[in-house]
Amino acid sequence: MWLDVVPVIVEVDDALRQTLATLLTYSVSQSVNQLDCRVETPAIARSPCDILTLDLDTDSYLARIMNEVIRSKRKSANTDWRVLVVDQLAMRMVSTCLKMHEISAEGITTIYLIQPTKLSISSLEQDFITANKAKYKTCHVYFTETCPNELFNELCKQHVAKYIKTLKEINIAFLPYECQVFSLDFPKAFPSYYSPSQAQNRQSTLERMAEQIATVCATLGEYPGVRYRGDFERNVELAQLVQQKLDGYKADEPSMGEGPEKARSQLLILDRGFDCISPLLHELTLQAMAYDLLDIENDVYKYEATQGESEKEVLLDENDDLWMELRHQHIAVVSQNITKKTKEFMATKRNMGSDKASMKDLSQMIKKMPQHQKELSKYATHIHLAESCMKKYQGYTDKLCKVEQDLAMGTDAEGEKIKDHMKNIVPILLDQAVENQDKLRVILLYILAKNGVSNENLEKLLQHAQIPVAEKDTINNMAHLGISVIVDGGNRGRRPYQVARKERITEQTYQMSRWTPVIKDIMEDIIENKLEERHFPFLAGRSSAIPRTAAPSSVRYNWHKDKSATAVKNMPRLLIFVVGGITYSEMRAAFEVTKSGKNWEVIIGSTHILTPKEFLSDLRNLS
Repeated sequence: MWLDVVPVIVEVDDALRQTLATLLTYSVSQSVNQLDCRVETPAIARSPCDILTLDLDTDSYLARIMNEVIRSKRKSANTDWRVLVVDQLAMRMVSTCLKMHEISAEGITTIYLIQPTKLSISSLEQDFITANKAKYKTCHVYFTETCPNELFNELCKQHVAKYIKTLKEINIAFLPYECQVFSLDFPKAFPSYYSPSQAQNRQSTLERMAEQIATVCATLGEYPGVRYRGDFERNVELAQLVQQKLDGYKADEPSMGEGPEKARSQLLILDRGFDCISPLLHELTLQAMAYDLLDIENDVYKYEATQGESEKEVLLDENDDLWMELRHQHIAVVSQNITKKTKEFMATKRNMGSDKASMKDLSQMIKKMPQHQKELSKYATHIHLAESCMKKYQGYTDKLCKVEQDLAMGTDAEGEKIKDHMKNIVPILLDQAVENQDKLRVILLYILAKNGVSNENLEKLLQHAQIPVAEKDTINNMAHLGISVIVDGGNRGRRPYQVARKERITEQTYQMSRWTPVIKDIMEDIIENKLEERHFPFLAGRSSAIPRTAAPSSVRYNWHKDKSATAVKNMPRLLIFVVGGITYSEMRAAFEVTKSGKNWEVIIGSTHILTPKEFLSDLRNLS
């Protein structure tokens, strides 16, 4: 017998939908008719939600989804079924901030939370294709972003229109990955943006990205000056589309971005070609290192605490204060700090004092002291995580790091310019213990260091490395990002413009971690008003010093700001969006610059989050 207190979350998939239809008997209470009905037969009236100014932390994000979607249609106690239907992006959005029991407690009725795309709307229509085949008596539809007029008009003509009681656009079409990091969860944008063979999909990709980026700005209450990297021609088109979307939100909510500090906020759009070195390097800060070397999927770290015990699964997110403290630290510091913290914790508990903090010790303590199980398990997890990273590093990764840092910097650890990189990379390429994808990373770094190689030299490199010939396409595809790969007759093209690199190496710098992501210099240059406008122009030549002009009157909707919304931070924000993925080291840079005392908050986002393995896969798929 089914329990009426359990909501069913269904990702829009034909097989799942059919299974749900077979299993469930729907009986929606008549009280649904008392809900705020927005159906106008034969057409539907769409109603956007109020703009709420929030941060990117999951608490704010959770409150928005709970209040505007789930709680807005809370049902009475006699509801038989509660169903939340989502598409792929919405599923990820809900999973970011909500757990099943939290949805259960809200008593939701039939709600669709979907993107306003042709595929998702078609799936919605199929659920109500005829009166006899309608899967629900009524439904409430929430679009993650603005629905294009042509799709909205088509929806009004369909049979489903008479079943829709509410249709709203909540304008949250992104994932708050961390408190200063967002993702559009749109990895398919990479081939659409860069591959010549997918040019037919590019316009729809640009439109979708622009709308999603605009929802980030609207959620943060920002109406920033938009600028872009001018050396890649498609960036200006995306920047213009984003500006159009922002103007629409500004027209609906004139106070968006108002105030002397907010007037200085900027949004910079970058293509992935601005820095192809950072996605290829082995990073030695904990988060970047762990995601590169270990098998972490969907932010879940799995490990066997002690031999013979069942596998443990731990979610690495900002609900773990120890993870937040350690994630951006160098692995050498992490190993020291986690041991120190574990000893301090054990010393505060009676009968737990110990000079050691091994996995075996902690496992025994967890069994003996169940009241401290949660805290001890947390320490055990991070000790295991750090130990696993170090084991991988001490295999052969340490050899790779030295060669990679020399290639990236162009100098050795003593600061001497390297004249012959080939002498350093050949031993790596010949080493059969080194995996092919690591050899591929070294070859790509070599090409970047040389600003291109001859086809003959590339063939020799692949032959030395014994890399399959098919991987040559992966290397050549980097040219689609505006990088010189193959140079004819040894005539190398001019290197693309690069921001002036800052000298950051000190006595405290680790030799294997000399490289700083280019994006950190860009962030600091923008805040210090030093970024070259010729290469990173504002739209229509507008600079951050020019006061904002009044927005046009609304041609879409009348939105009203929620007076109880979270207070806007009294500092300008720098929002950076990279088409084609951001690395964990670049995410770290956003936190470092924000904490540097410059009184700016840096928010960084992308189509998706990258590991080196995923970057190589993205390049491979451009063929």
